[in-house]
Amino acid sequence: MRRLLAAILATMILACSDGRQPLVIYSPHGRGLLTLSEQTFEAAHPDVDVRWLDMGSQAVLDRVKSERANPQADVWFGGPSNLFGQAAAESLLVAYRPSWADSIPQRAWGEGDFYFAAYQTPAVIAYNSQALTPDQVPKDWDEVLEPRWKDQILIRDPLASGTMRTIFGMIIQRGLRATGDTAAGFEWLRRLDAQTREYAINPALLHQKLIRQEGVLTLWDLPDILTEQRKGNPLDFVLPTSGTPVIEDAIAIVRGTDQLDLAREFVEWVGSLEAQIMVTQREFRLPVRVDVPFDSLPEWAQKVRTEMVAEPMDWGLLSRHGAAWMKYWDRNVRGRGGAGAQR
Repeated sequence: MRRLLAAILATMILACSDGRQPLVIYSPHGRGLLTLSEQTFEAAHPDVDVRWLDMGSQAVLDRVKSERANPQADVWFGGPSNLFGQAAAESLLVAYRPSWADSIPQRAWGEGDFYFAAYQTPAVIAYNSQALTPDQVPKDWDEVLEPRWKDQILIRDPLASGTMRTIFGMIIQRGLRATGDTAAGFEWLRRLDAQTREYAINPALLHQKLIRQEGVLTLWDLPDILTEQRKGNPLDFVLPTSGTPVIEDAIAIVRGTDQLDLAREFVEWVGSLEAQIMVTQREFRLPVRVDVPFDSLPEWAQKVRTEMVAEPMDWGLLSRHGAAWMKYWDRNVRGRGGAGAQR
């Protein structure tokens, strides 16, 4: 029933019109970044009405798939590149090479020019800074499996979250590199399940529970934690010392859009130097462009750029096998690591 009501509400939102040219965006980027993007793009295009729906990146992919015969979105804005790779493989995206493509690393391009990364989003170990001091916090992934953190960890439900799918994919890939098999990674995730107090159904609930100290640790993305800090909430983070997956947070045009030229303009704007610097300074996104002047970055971004160790990820492997890995995790790991984990 909840999903049905959400779908009805989304349809009502998309149906509203005031005479301007609509541009419909599906995105996991959250209200802050999406509102800023809407207002800034509309100011430069007064005849355009930017409409966005905020949902998890996996939910975006699922929705774009379900709407294949009658596309409702023009642009998919945000999410791990492996999910965009799945969409491209299923002919759900339009090839378009923006003018800023040569200003980003080649690894951040989608094969066939179907998508391009706009931001880098590192995963972090986050914690309640009222409950823990910095010296008490795990400094690396394996440390969250220590017995003292049992029932103290909150995890965003990974089935709907591109961020969690990426973190879990990193763990499985580490096991593959070490042993040649996925069993080691799934055993690690089973131990994490034993530590996990709850799988939160959405990011807002995850944040609330962490703030209320229903758990004191989580594995999550950096921008959300910095946004909560700005609100005055007692959350902080550490960058895992052995390396962390850095999500190439992409953007693409949805196949079947009847606003192709306008969608291209929005993609151009998102990757422009002006927009990259603005979003970094105001909404905690790390730009993927290599030509953004270092001294134009805020202090947090300079610190992350200097200290972050990027995990070597096989994004193609994750794109090909990630869905199957998550299905196996859901059926064979979730709730089976220990009595503390909730379904």
